[in-house]
Amino acid sequence: MNVDLLVKKLKLEPHPEGGYFKEVYRSNDIIPQKALPEGFSGDRNIATAIYFLIEKNNFSALHKIKSDETWHFYYGDALEVIEIDENGVLTATAVGNNLVEGEIFQYTVKANTWFGSRVKSGGNFSLVGCTVAPGFDFNDFELGTKEVLVKLFPKHIEIINEMTRI
Repeated sequence: MNVDLLVKKLKLEPHPEGGYFKEVYRSNDIIPQKALPEGFSGDRNIATAIYFLIEKNNFSALHKIKSDETWHFYYGDALEVIEIDENGVLTATAVGNNLVEGEIFQYTVKANTWFGSRVKSGGNFSLVGCTVAPGFDFNDFELGTKEVLVKLFPKHIEIINEMTRI
């Protein structure tokens, strides 16, 4: 399988952060706003899930959401998930199938953490799934800018320059 076949067969579309995606699940059940943590602007679905595909020389730009997001490895090469938490701690986690090399099949990014992703060095593409709970809503999404992130995390200027578009 290659990227073109996966995009066609899975009906993937360009993602605003970079790469391709397709929402494959959105729960019918709703969490009312009053039952959600502070900061949510309305009701949310209990959970959502997408396919996400990224190619080498591309990246999912640093962003944050108000929910936890679990990444699941499906096919291709390992995905590197880059995070900068609220305390400025930078981590990189390889989501893939080579357990001997320290990759893991599944990984969760906690709510309100700046994160992005890219194909691990030496790879061609990664096909993963992302499950978000409470469910994803673009009202909960904030795309990072170089200006804002460098002010917040000046010691991580190199990775911020690599993982932002604006």
